[in-house]
Order: sequence, then C-alpha cells, then structure tokens
Amino acid sequence: MDLIPEDDKDRNFVTALARGLDVLRCFRPNEVELTNTDISDRTGLPKPTVSRLTHTLCRLEYLVADTRTGTYRLGAGVLQLGFGVLAGMEIGDRAAEVLRDLRNGPNSYITAALGERFRDQVIYVAVHSSREDVALTMHVGSRLPLFRSAMGRAILVAMSEEERAAVFHSARIEDPDGDADRCARFEAARAEYEDRGFCSGYGDWRPDVNGIAVPVLSLNRSRIYGLNIGGPSFHVKRKQLETHYAPRLIEAAKQLSLRA
Repeated sequence: MDLIPEDDKDRNFVTALARGLDVLRCFRPNEVELTNTDISDRTGLPKPTVSRLTHTLCRLEYLVADTRTGTYRLGAGVLQLGFGVLAGMEIGDRAAEVLRDLRNGPNSYITAALGERFRDQVIYVAVHSSREDVALTMHVGSRLPLFRSAMGRAILVAMSEEERAAVFHSARIEDPDGDADRCARFEAARAEYEDRGFCSGYGDWRPDVNGIAVPVLSLNRSRIYGLNIGGPSFHVKRKQLETHYAPRLIEAAKQLSLRA
C-alpha cells in the first residue's frame, strides 16, 4: 500500500519528496539492510520508481548501497537529520534529569521515557533505561502503538478535539475494523485520566509489560509528548506504579510543562 496520503486538492504537496521520505521510513528497528524489492513491497511503489528514489538518496548520502548484495542501509545523512531534530527539542534537555529521577526510584526495573506521536505510533525521543541488565530494552527511536499503549493514549487525551478527530480518521481509513476497539480504549483512557491524572497500560501493548503515562506540553504548547514509566510485569506491579510512581509522574509532567 502506498504510504503517501492522497489529496488531489493540495497543489503544494510534493509527491516525489514524500515518496523519498517514505523510502527512508521503511527501515524498522534493528533492521540494517533492505533491497529495492523490500522497499517496493512496503511502500506499494513500482520497482522502477523505487530504483530511482534509492539512487537519488544514495547520491545525497541518505542511503548507502552495497553493490555486492544489492541492498541499502541508512547513511550518515539520516543520522545528521535525526540528531538535528533531537537537538532542536529543548524539552529533551530538560527531561534528562526528570527521567533520571523517575528511574532512580525504589524499583530498579523501572524505565522512564519521553515520546512524541508520528502517525499511528509514538517514538521515544529520550529514555533512561532500567538499572537492571535483564529488563525491558528501550532506546531513543523505539516505537509504541499509539492506541494500544499508555503513552499513546496519554498523548491522545491531551489533543484538541479537531486534531484527535483527524488522527482517528486516518486510522479508520487504514483499519476500519479496528475503529470500535480504538474508540473504546480511548474513552476508557480519557475517563481514567480525568479521574486519576494518568493513563495506564497493563499488558495491552505487550503482555509482559506494565506502565503508566501522562501528557506533557512543550513550552509554546504547540507539541504534545507522552511521559511514561514502566517495566516487565513480573517485577513492575500495578499497585506500586499507581501508589508510589503515579504522583511523581504527574508532578514531573507539570514540571516539564511548566504548569503551576
């Protein structure tokens, strides 16, 4: 399926640029190399089009070609863009100490993270991992499902009605059969947030993971982030999350959003 949204009325939309970016987004976590066939399958673009795009991206150093295997890997140009984005997120610097404090609580299996929505996912932009070697392994760039994670639902509850409607509309086009489940999960999360000040996720993202999350707003209120804490369900229990960590998480969100 083509990843590019169709909008015939948008004359300013540059299709070639969008397709090039969709090629770069084909690479998944822990995936190093892709062929033109892999990219064609994931984007829905014809192979000749993909070949021209990968050739161009190689010339610009966003991709690196291995002529021996016929594969491509992400190049230094992508890293430069990524670090540029992270460097521009002033909240990342402010969040570092907050995440560290949240992580350094009584439970050494806790991981604390800050994430931002991209389409139907949440991407981690800052992480302080568990102090244990055997624990939930998450890092900057890790992804969570928007509708099936505490962090994703925390972001959804903080959106304006208009913005949230647009997100649900896009998800409905992609997966109409899942709309009832998405709406039910959101309504439950909104009620929980209004009642308790946080959104929870106990085994709905992964059956072996528990977590809670709250929304955080950028200083100019133009961006919404999710702030979460969680870990392996065997070591991170619901009661401890909600009694000990939830008040600290809510206070941390206020601090990052500079709310009184």
